[in-house]
Amino acid sequence: MKTSLRLLNAIGRASSRSQSTSFIGLGRMGHEMAYNLFSKQFAQANESEFVVCDAIPECAQSFRSNFMKQYPGAKINVANTPEEATLASQTIITMLPSSPQVLSVYNNGIIPILRKLPADQTHSTLCIDSTTLDVDVARSVTKDVTETGSQMVDAPVSGGVTGAKAATLAFLVGGTITAFKQAQPTLALMGQRIIHCGPSGAGLGAKICNNLVLGVQQIVVGEAMLLGMKLGLDPAVLSSVISSSTGNCWSISVNNPVPRALPEKSPPCERDYEGGFASALMLKDMGLASNVAAMAGCPIPLGQAAEALYAQMIEEQPELARKDFSSVYKFLQKTAEERKTVKLGVVSP
Repeated sequence: MKTSLRLLNAIGRASSRSQSTSFIGLGRMGHEMAYNLFSKQFAQANESEFVVCDAIPECAQSFRSNFMKQYPGAKINVANTPEEATLASQTIITMLPSSPQVLSVYNNGIIPILRKLPADQTHSTLCIDSTTLDVDVARSVTKDVTETGSQMVDAPVSGGVTGAKAATLAFLVGGTITAFKQAQPTLALMGQRIIHCGPSGAGLGAKICNNLVLGVQQIVVGEAMLLGMKLGLDPAVLSSVISSSTGNCWSISVNNPVPRALPEKSPPCERDYEGGFASALMLKDMGLASNVAAMAGCPIPLGQAAEALYAQMIEEQPELARKDFSSVYKFLQKTAEERKTVKLGVVSP
């Protein structure tokens, strides 16, 4: 393992590790979360130290450069691997795509280092994973981390990229009360609501249920907006009517999928569906819901239909995979234009 000289110097000082925070995973969400966290920690204590790490090294270097321009006196380094990030910091936050990446980062990087650190440093380490992943994987990783003597919570988020940027996220936390209390001050710098949902995996269970609702909701909002416009309604008028009626929800009043439907707001549809929660990630979350529902013996017919529809959408229009999931409206719109029928995710001519 090659470790930068700067990080080796930091590792040699336990006191430096205690005032350092590492953030692993600088995607759309992680980038905004790390920026808010580091800037607020720096404002509170300018001796704070920061480490960033990403599978794409250029992302981490770019983050550091941009942060240094805004905060010239900040002590921020780039870790080449999760091992380096763990050696350098007492608090480690991960925001990764899904279960395989979490297993790789923790099992091959973080946990082996925790086992090698002096006992006092291991016992003072806190791991926070904000990835939305399989509940059983989260519980397994937490078990392995806590067996080293460190603390860990699963803390998936609700609020999307907009909430990450504005530091208004809700953190749905699973873990022991001790770990939750240890994580609270850090999470509070990135969000507005910190909710202890229960033991390990409970935060993910809450997140999966929330996204199950959201994934179905966004589709039916797209359906309603498309139908209303076919009936001659102005999208802004229709949106206003639904928003002030019993059909009101986040997908209509904040993440409306139709351009100009929210004149005073700027949802992803106003930017060609860029900058939101990717459709591919919503498909992943719907899959997680289907998996845990099957294990629990719980029927979710609408959830499974929505999962099939997102899968069909990405298969037929792969360019929408990285677009905000409200782009399901574009899929429905194209389907209508081509006079096709969509039934439970199966598109038939």
